[in-house]
Amino acid sequence: MKRKSEEAPAVENEKRGRKKKEEKSYRDLRWERLDNTAHLFPVIAGESMSNVYRISVTLKELIEPKLLQEALDKILPRFDGFNLRLRTGMFWYYLEENGKPAPRVYEENTFPCRFIGQNRSYLFRVTYYKYRINLEVFHVLADGMGGINFLKELTYQYLRLAHQEIREKLGDSFSSHTSLNREDSFLKNYRKKAQKGYQSKRAYLIKGDRLEPGEFGVMHGYMQIPRLKEVCKGYGASINEYLVAVYIFSVYQECLHGMPSQRPIRVAVPVNLRPFYQSITTKNFFVMVSAEFNATKEGYTFEEVLAVTKESLRSQINREHLEELFSYNVSNEKLLATRATPLFIKNIAMRRIYTVSALANTTTITNIGNITVLEDYEPYVEMFHAFLAMSRGQHIKGTICSYKDTLVFSFSYDLADVSVQKGFFRKLSEDGLEIEIESNGVNYE
Repeated sequence: MKRKSEEAPAVENEKRGRKKKEEKSYRDLRWERLDNTAHLFPVIAGESMSNVYRISVTLKELIEPKLLQEALDKILPRFDGFNLRLRTGMFWYYLEENGKPAPRVYEENTFPCRFIGQNRSYLFRVTYYKYRINLEVFHVLADGMGGINFLKELTYQYLRLAHQEIREKLGDSFSSHTSLNREDSFLKNYRKKAQKGYQSKRAYLIKGDRLEPGEFGVMHGYMQIPRLKEVCKGYGASINEYLVAVYIFSVYQECLHGMPSQRPIRVAVPVNLRPFYQSITTKNFFVMVSAEFNATKEGYTFEEVLAVTKESLRSQINREHLEELFSYNVSNEKLLATRATPLFIKNIAMRRIYTVSALANTTTITNIGNITVLEDYEPYVEMFHAFLAMSRGQHIKGTICSYKDTLVFSFSYDLADVSVQKGFFRKLSEDGLEIEIESNGVNYE
């Protein structure tokens, strides 16, 4: 009996020790708060609205799946910003270190930008098709700049594995241009007492017959940048202003048929804030401005639409106004009443706010900008592409990106009618641009 009474406390101590060790292991898991923009995405995401974007790189050689998987396995543990899973707290969602094996790389066999479900709890997926590597990211992780940062390092690692001469020359370290920074630049740079600056009045929405359930249309239009710059210079506009105006004009012509409308055509344009604040964060760090055109009469010319678009964008894209926009959101997030509100109540409020803001824009056009790769990898890279998933009320979206001397404007859509896309590229052709069009064929009969 004596030996038994001595063993019992030892067993209990061992159990307590295991419990403490498990608790310590749990506490030691790296975690981080969602940035201000990211709070919305888990609330509204689902099968019908995935909040997933795609950035892809096309190489000059066929993709070897085993090497691509090996490349992902190598870089993911070193990328804190992608080695994460989404968790639900009492007051906020948050991100926690995942630590599971990297998600499986597989050949693309479905339409793009689907909701990211199981996937070993990771919030991104990597697929391939022939010469192309696709990275799809749930927006809660990062914006386009963060996605490009990850995709380029994945591509570099893949090419080092595929080509011994590159590996021997460059070694196996990350590029010095690859950022691992996870600063919350919204919190760092916001100002208190900012005024609300977002549009909330409803915009003209493009409607029509939808594609079959699950189908997703993609249409790319390629053009040469030197010639595009000449056209823009002739109009006294930047590339971004010109392309947004062409989109507005195509909606005005193809949907409104040149007639007045009670609701404005309003294009949401994400603005990358990093250049304004010298930030290198891989988290979301952007705000939305809107280019607005009110068709109050018949027969507007393209020059008139462009003039309104230019004035609308230029009046908003300045540091003071951009700071007001994100500071208003961050200030609301930091209110004691907001912080103390349970998550399920926050979710109800955020869904209502999202519905109002989503219907305030006809579409979204985002400009990823010119993507560059290190000189040693250039001979292997053909092109980059990017596009967005659909969102409420916005059934056609546009994305701009370029590589070297080629710019591609990519439409993503779930409407069967492609007259807006055709009108867009027709106007570019009328202005003297040679356009090469490519699509995924969902509209082919």
